[in-house]
Amino acid sequence: MKIAVFGTRKYDKDSLKAANRDGFVQFTFIEALLDEQTAILAADHEGICIFVNDICDADVIEQLSALGVRFIALRCAGFNNVDLEAAAKLEILVARVPSYSPEAVAEFTVGMMMTVVRKYHKAYNRVREGNFLLDGLLGFNLHGKTIGIIGTGKIGLLTGRILAKGFNSKVIAYDPYPSPLAEEYGVKYVSDIDELFNKSDVISLHCPLMESTKYIINDDSIAKMKKGVVLINTSRGGLIDTYALIRALKTGHILAVGLDVYERESSYFFADSSAKVIADDTFARLLSFYNVFMTGHQAFLTEEALTNIADTTLKNLRDMKETGTCACLVKAS
Repeated sequence: MKIAVFGTRKYDKDSLKAANRDGFVQFTFIEALLDEQTAILAADHEGICIFVNDICDADVIEQLSALGVRFIALRCAGFNNVDLEAAAKLEILVARVPSYSPEAVAEFTVGMMMTVVRKYHKAYNRVREGNFLLDGLLGFNLHGKTIGIIGTGKIGLLTGRILAKGFNSKVIAYDPYPSPLAEEYGVKYVSDIDELFNKSDVISLHCPLMESTKYIINDDSIAKMKKGVVLINTSRGGLIDTYALIRALKTGHILAVGLDVYERESSYFFADSSAKVIADDTFARLLSFYNVFMTGHQAFLTEEALTNIADTTLKNLRDMKETGTCACLVKAS
């Protein structure tokens, strides 16, 4: 079974090779992201394997179908970059990895929260330069603070549990589909999202990117938040209206932000852009704020997560090839 792997990095290659124990899949590793120009590289392959920033819209899917591609394996949980209706129309099966290591992202989220609140990154840089002053490093306790979790899938719930059980924070959450595990994890649901905005000292985003959640953080929602709120996003960049975020940072309404994602990250993330000018003026402005801490979509990156992603991806491919379906199949709603 020949599979073209787009957007390949060394860790992808290593983990997929290790999981391909019986050689069932013959991988072609491609560094370029999938888009209209690179889709041709999938010629002579039964399937492709893609990640969060690959473009798999209707035009690309039509190209893939014409090339004989029958399977799309996402090595991530999100599938907002795939036109599922176009895939179904052309009888291309799409599968994802719904849960690779929720602990990895939850632990990273809390670490990012602590970094933003206690300014670890600033202290690290100062000490390396021989500056041991504490001025400008004042933070606040998470103990006793109200932490709002938007989205209580596995990652959101685990993040809430760490904060509630480990820090004794008051964790509130909003999700249109409440989880029965929330009470056990120390997470209490609020009646509507506005209540979460009004009450939270820190807000952490853990919902998928859909039409209903795009720009869930916008001018109106920010206006409902406490002045001095801290915002964390390790989910999807499109959940935040970046222009609204910048306006709130400029006025001081938002105290600090931790981001592992950005709505137009595909031009920069998962590549070395250190010798390039950032042409995205909005992104450049965001990075210029002293109180914005950003990482490059790193939250998932642990040994355990990569192993789970590779194992599930290989199983998805085998099952789709042999049975025409799989447990992780994604269909148009």
